[in-house]
Amino acid sequence: MNRILIVEDDIALSNGIVLALKDDNCAFVQAYDIVGAKKRMKSNSFDLMILDINLPDGKGLDLLADVRKNSALPVIVLTANDLETDIVTGFELGADDYITKPFSLMVLRARVGVQLRKGRQQLSDTIHIDGFSFSFEKMEFWKDGQLIDLSKTEQKLLKVLILNRGNTVSRADLVDRIWTDGAEYVDENALSVTIKRLRDKLEDIPSAPQYIKTVYGIGYTWTVK
Repeated sequence: MNRILIVEDDIALSNGIVLALKDDNCAFVQAYDIVGAKKRMKSNSFDLMILDINLPDGKGLDLLADVRKNSALPVIVLTANDLETDIVTGFELGADDYITKPFSLMVLRARVGVQLRKGRQQLSDTIHIDGFSFSFEKMEFWKDGQLIDLSKTEQKLLKVLILNRGNTVSRADLVDRIWTDGAEYVDENALSVTIKRLRDKLEDIPSAPQYIKTVYGIGYTWTVK
């Protein structure tokens, strides 16, 4: 399931975007200002952000710059600012696409599809972090040249943490993303057990992890290295 964060202060437009993009494989979270967007990003992980530039409490480009400090989250900028300099600035700050208002919802839908496919393609490549090499497509995971055997559940957990490295993913979000077999109830202890097993396999000192860190009261994060 793709999770899309829409940061747009025009409630009617935000709702229209949700209707235009509505799909069984997408879930939407709406924020109407920068504060709300940051709050939602602290407690959820996302596959794409649709970001308005002109927001009630600041500039969307400032939020984009903050996101780019530690995340490769795809961002599509929506704005009425259609000057060439504005567009160039958006791309320089890390926007993946830039759409000026007014725009076609069909075109937006197509461009969203492109960014989601790019995100999936990035995971098909091997990710190198310090002594780690992770290939989610081949399901091969290496540490210092040694192949590591990960269960399917451990792979799912690692994938979510790596996709959101540098950001905290809440326990509830992790449970929802990893145990997607339709079970009505998942013992939250299952997540703690899986975290421990993953640390045992990846960390030099599992009791003092360098990579998979606990953010107390919220969830877990893969620190940026």
